[in-house]
Amino acid sequence: QVPLVESGGGLVQAGGSLRLSCAASGMFFRFNSMGWYRQAPGKQRELVATIASGGDTNYADSVKGRFTISRDNAKKMVYLQMNSLKPEDTAVYYCNDMTYWGKGTLVTVSS
Repeated sequence: QVPLVESGGGLVQAGGSLRLSCAASGMFFRFNSMGWYRQAPGKQRELVATIASGGDTNYADSVKGRFTISRDNAKKMVYLQMNSLKPEDTAVYYCNDMTYWGKGTLVTVSS
């Protein structure tokens, strides 16, 4: 069983919104901190947002006020609501449970 599967990426115009989803399968999901990361072409993978098991969140400065991370422990899901998207948000977005990485979902923001 694949530990993490991302979905929800796509092509959107600048100023638009997307909601990414990450489906987890680990039996200890509710105890894990979860994170969203992204990697733009030619750049290193960077942190976007994390959410602790208790719900505390942390965001990269570049997305504060625009992105919201949330989780549903009953469904073993993590979400990333992305609003006011900018071309510089274009990247492959990855879900991480501090151990495994998903395969990523591509977000492309056109200007």
